[in-house]
Amino acid sequence: MNLLSVGASYRTAGIDTLERLVIAGSDIPAVLQQLVDQPYVGEAVVLSTCNRVEVFAAVSGFHGGLSDVCSVLADHSGIAANELAGHLYVHYDEAAVRHSFRVSAGLDSMVVGEAQILGQLRDAYHSATETDTAGRLLHELMQQALRVGKRAHAETGIDRAGQSVVTAALDVAAATLGGDLAGRTGLVIGAGAMGALSVATLTRSGVGPLQITNRSAPRAERLAEAYGATAVPFAGLPEAIAAADVVVCATASTEPVLTAATLAGRQKPLVVLDLAVPRDVAPEVGELPGVTVVDIDGLATSRRTLPAAAETAAVEQIVAAEVEHFLSWLRGAEVAPTVAALRTRAEDVVSAELRKLSARRPEFTAEQRADVSRTLHRVVQQLLHSPTVRVRQLAAEPGGDQYAALLRELFDLDVPHATQADAVPEIGGQA
Repeated sequence: MNLLSVGASYRTAGIDTLERLVIAGSDIPAVLQQLVDQPYVGEAVVLSTCNRVEVFAAVSGFHGGLSDVCSVLADHSGIAANELAGHLYVHYDEAAVRHSFRVSAGLDSMVVGEAQILGQLRDAYHSATETDTAGRLLHELMQQALRVGKRAHAETGIDRAGQSVVTAALDVAAATLGGDLAGRTGLVIGAGAMGALSVATLTRSGVGPLQITNRSAPRAERLAEAYGATAVPFAGLPEAIAAADVVVCATASTEPVLTAATLAGRQKPLVVLDLAVPRDVAPEVGELPGVTVVDIDGLATSRRTLPAAAETAAVEQIVAAEVEHFLSWLRGAEVAPTVAALRTRAEDVVSAELRKLSARRPEFTAEQRADVSRTLHRVVQQLLHSPTVRVRQLAAEPGGDQYAALLRELFDLDVPHATQADAVPEIGGQA
């Protein structure tokens, strides 16, 4: 099996495309199952965030796997496959490993170095584990990607420039409102993961008083209690907005929750940060006088916080080292079936010869037959030990797959999935 990652992000697609591609948490198990039901896809993990939708897959061939993944994404989003292709990035094998590690380290995020992606990747891996669509290859990839992300944050200053998309959004809001959010009245609509992150970030920024509303009142109340904010009924949204200077929208609604009618009669300036995909804010809201709307598209074009080159370089070095470490493991794992097949072949030969011996020498006692059997097996094990250990070592080096192929050829071994006729060396650059 080979690794394949296919996705769209703020780098390759606009918000209109991303909000059609986004996969709600409740839909992810069904999409995962649909992926592994495809002929070329053996394992799958789906990552869906406010600015990225991506499939990590173990596939039996590049072209077939890519076609299968694109077909599922097109079916889910309702976007024609030929139209969708223009918004997708594709990474294969080594490039897929490098991409997944860069994603986990925050190098591919809208706000470089943000740590929220680690939690999102962990949730995606958990969903695949619960749905049983992650096998040995993706288990190893996801576990290593999470480890790389933790290492990048622990060993470098990559996250000093900005902790999340929320931080970048608040920078835009502060600039719009005169450079300081301290003492400004805030409202967060939504009490999920992004809503909670927004409340935490607004609190650290000195925004207050702070109100929280959510369709599920108990969730809003628990979040408000944790941060000393005030929970307000969702039905009272117009009154809450009338008092706010900054509104953060972060719900999982498929329809706009903030419309022009909601803001009717409002007088003072307002900054609305729409961090939801699909968007929570109707397009006409941005046309109202005194109202500034910043969504994911706006953040993508106004990224202001970038880490120093030295910090980015340090993370890139970690990623490069970890990619090579993973590839060494992968090459070693790929030769294991060939070594097992060789040992099985040897055992079959020994068993056949022992049967012939039994037929020729029926006078041997059971003890004598056992002695001969043990001796033959020990001889075979000793003969195979050094070459199989050495081929594992060689296989872990760059280009090591040739040694496993040579072993299969020399001993005429039939190893399932050992050939990669449909493989290509590397597809796609950094997206």
